[in-house]
Amino acid sequence: MTGSTRTIWIMALTAVISLGAGIGLSKLIISPADAAAQAAPPEAGAITVPVEQRALANDVVLRGDAIYEDPASVTLETGDIGGPAVVTGQVPEVGATLDAGGVMLEVAGRPVILLSGELPVYRTMRAGVTGPDVLQLKAALGALGIGSGDPASPAYDAATAAGVRELYAKVGYPAPSAGEEADMTLESAKDAVTAAEQGVTTAQNAVNTAATGTPQAERVALQAAVNTAQVRLDVLRTQCAADLGACAVEITEAEGELNGAIAARDAADAAPDTTEARATLAAAQRTLTDARADLTKAQADTITPLPASEVVFLSSTPRRVDTVDVRRGSTVSGTAVMKVSGAALQIAGTVPAADAELISVGAVVTITLPDDQEVPGKVQSIGAPPADGATNEESSTRKRVVVVPDALTEEQRAVLQGANVRMRIPVSSTEGEVLAVPTAALTAGPGGEARVEVMGDGEDTTLVTVETGLAAGGFVEVTPVDGTLKVGDRVVVGQDTSAADKEGGDEPTDEESSDEESTEG
Repeated sequence: MTGSTRTIWIMALTAVISLGAGIGLSKLIISPADAAAQAAPPEAGAITVPVEQRALANDVVLRGDAIYEDPASVTLETGDIGGPAVVTGQVPEVGATLDAGGVMLEVAGRPVILLSGELPVYRTMRAGVTGPDVLQLKAALGALGIGSGDPASPAYDAATAAGVRELYAKVGYPAPSAGEEADMTLESAKDAVTAAEQGVTTAQNAVNTAATGTPQAERVALQAAVNTAQVRLDVLRTQCAADLGACAVEITEAEGELNGAIAARDAADAAPDTTEARATLAAAQRTLTDARADLTKAQADTITPLPASEVVFLSSTPRRVDTVDVRRGSTVSGTAVMKVSGAALQIAGTVPAADAELISVGAVVTITLPDDQEVPGKVQSIGAPPADGATNEESSTRKRVVVVPDALTEEQRAVLQGANVRMRIPVSSTEGEVLAVPTAALTAGPGGEARVEVMGDGEDTTLVTVETGLAAGGFVEVTPVDGTLKVGDRVVVGQDTSAADKEGGDEPTDEESSDEESTEG
């Protein structure tokens, strides 16, 4: 190749390279108009969500402390035991349930029986005792189905004692007795009544005999004696008619004998004198009356009592044993033998007064245990002011809610006791599933009506007027009243302006601001 030819090829190659470089540079150079167009933010797009079919529910959520209600310390009266008050058995386990009419403890071989009542034990109840404690005892026995006489009478009588004996038979212990001395007095009183009754019988027979008078046979004999004396006198007078003086002595004796016989007959025929016999009878009757009074008192003294050391009254039953402070062989010395509380586990918390208005007694509650188990319960009470020193302002703005769990296993009970737990109480809900949209999808029409904006197949939207129902969890129940709305339709909840904000940080227009406020409303 000649030098001229080589030069031509070099020039040609240079031209090709320059052309390619020019074309490449032309691609990199942007005109000001194109640059402005590329810097403009993209048009805002609608954010949509589908219409759903779901159940809606509003809940009141609170936290509460799990406790056993009405704690109490149990002390025993031991003054009438008559010796060391040694615990001999029936010691309950912690967590045990004590029912009314059951044995709480055994002291000195005798039971301590639990009964329901507000008044504590303050004396032994026995015959002749009257007062509110007797009324309480009768009510407690009646609650156990045990009769105890007139429930309105404050007197401890034989019917009450019979009820006490039935109570002891129920718990499997012999009924209390009044003691050997009272039994001996009763036997002596019975003997005295028997002797007095015999004395009255004897005196009465004497009165009856005196009132009857002279027996008929004796009166006949007395009349015969009169007749005989009369005949003898007549015979003497006849025989001595010629010389009465010679027979004067015999005649005088015969007259005396006749007069004596007549006097005896007349005395027998006279009304009987029973004064002395009746006086004896009256004295015997007084003795019997006194003996019977002594017997009544002795019987009263032996009526089955209820010793103060053998009963405990607590305001409500059943009771749960929280702690036991004695053991078998311990001596009770006036201090508490155990601590008990109500058998029902309660969870107490507080809610704002406005939320309390939404809750009803008996409402179902879901309780979340510390181990995340969920157990059901029910609202027991609402409205008591918070305890533990709450101020008046706190009491007026918050209300106490007490919840009782349903049946728990022992494991759940152990986990729950003393814990602070979360509780959820449904206060309103739809009846099954309903059409629902996010609350952000609602806008207000010119007349204040609620509307949703439904996205069509393209970019077109349609406003559908709806009637709203329950709002819960960020959703609201809707029913179309002007237009159609179904599950799966997409409704507008806002505009995606994130790209514009990133590029230019432009503020929304007045119209856009107005639309956002309506959505929130």
